[in-house]
Amino acid sequence: MTGCLFCSFVADPAGSDLVEVHRDEVALAFLDHRPLFPGHLLVVPVRHVAVLTELPAELTGPFFERVRRLTAAVEEGTGARGSFVAMNNRVSQSVPHLHVHVVPRNPKDGLRGFFWPRTRYPDRAAAERVAAAVRAALRP
Repeated sequence: MTGCLFCSFVADPAGSDLVEVHRDEVALAFLDHRPLFPGHLLVVPVRHVAVLTELPAELTGPFFERVRRLTAAVEEGTGARGSFVAMNNRVSQSVPHLHVHVVPRNPKDGLRGFFWPRTRYPDRAAAERVAAAVRAALRP
């Protein structure tokens, strides 16, 4: 897609400061240029997909298989005891191309809590209404 930073990485990795970790017909993984910790990867589909809900069903398994394998590789390669795997969709998504963050983690590494405020449902009925709305929106 013209104008997409990550698509430009897919098309011409030599034309950037990209530090590539993995590339195949499904995914490209590279080091985040502003990592939380060394080894922080971004994993993107090779095909332009803006958000998770636009990832075609036939690519979902193969893409997340790469994410799974790369997560194991980040943990092993950095000697991390665990990892943080996350993505944003639209809100806080700095590049409008689906990307998964794989961040190596260790106890007492200084990364605390979540990056957003947590709340509670006012009561069980409110929670059930939200659950029902999500179930109704679920597509095969």
